[in-house]
Amino acid sequence: MSVEERTQQFRERFIHLRQEIGKVIVGNEDIIDGALICLFAGGHALLEGVPGLGKTLLVRTMSQALDLQFSRIQFTPDLMPADIIGTNMIDQADSGRRQFRFEKGPVFANVVLADEINRATPKTQSALLEAMQEHRVTSGGQTYTLEQPFVVLATQNPLEMEGTYPLPEAQLDRFMLKLIVESPTREELTEVLKRTTDREDPTPEVIMDGSQVREMRSLCREVPIAAHVRDYAVRCVLATHPGGEHATALSNQYVRYGASPRGAQALILAGKIKALLDDRYNVSFDDIRSILKSALRHRIILNFEGEAEGITTDRILDDILENVPTVEKTAAV
Repeated sequence: MSVEERTQQFRERFIHLRQEIGKVIVGNEDIIDGALICLFAGGHALLEGVPGLGKTLLVRTMSQALDLQFSRIQFTPDLMPADIIGTNMIDQADSGRRQFRFEKGPVFANVVLADEINRATPKTQSALLEAMQEHRVTSGGQTYTLEQPFVVLATQNPLEMEGTYPLPEAQLDRFMLKLIVESPTREELTEVLKRTTDREDPTPEVIMDGSQVREMRSLCREVPIAAHVRDYAVRCVLATHPGGEHATALSNQYVRYGASPRGAQALILAGKIKALLDDRYNVSFDDIRSILKSALRHRIILNFEGEAEGITTDRILDDILENVPTVEKTAAV
């Protein structure tokens, strides 16, 4: 199959999956696309919004449209790490001999919904670190590999809400994208009411299995990116580092720590999928710019002044989009 045919097939499958999810989810096209980008790029997504906006429904609907094993973990303050990764149990044979047997936890699935992840303590949240980064789990000195594809889609409430804990920076960095779920518009809310009160809720059809997801993931990695486009992504990430050569004025004033190399990886991989969706087999500057906020907003830590003045990381990134040129200016000879 030619590159053009594979690109067209990727686009058609992606759009078909988006349409199936759209049978249940009203609006939020950018959120749906962000979750699907994480699925096909091999990353994880963090969805933030107040309760009742359909974050959990989105993830459940996405899993229904995929022929993949799905599990849901409801995070609560009393949840323990063993409740996520599993634990060693003692089995006794007929002969009386006892031995340990590992009982797998809900993280052993293809699509894992970490619901209200910031309602659990940081110790429990950190139980996902190894699984999210290395796609494996270690328990009792034994390592267990997770089946591919593996994606964690986590929901969280705004940190100002009662009973929430901030996620550790190390775990935030492992999420490829952070997606902000907004309240519906008047038209969208009307359509939600029609679908949920006038008739039975629609159910999406299963249209894709694990082998197809892995095939699409492979194609994403093959999309070429020009050196000057990659350099733009690098300079955008470096612009979040205060005191650095590429830092903007707002970064120097309000940022304590900038984005990590994982942020640059997220920009490149998401940009490749954006290109495929636009029926192109190369990454453009606009592909990088369109995903910049989702890829970097959770990787920037503000300093005391930034927090005191109510500066948001999105404002820092808006400043970067405005001031970092797509092509670096060189000094005149």
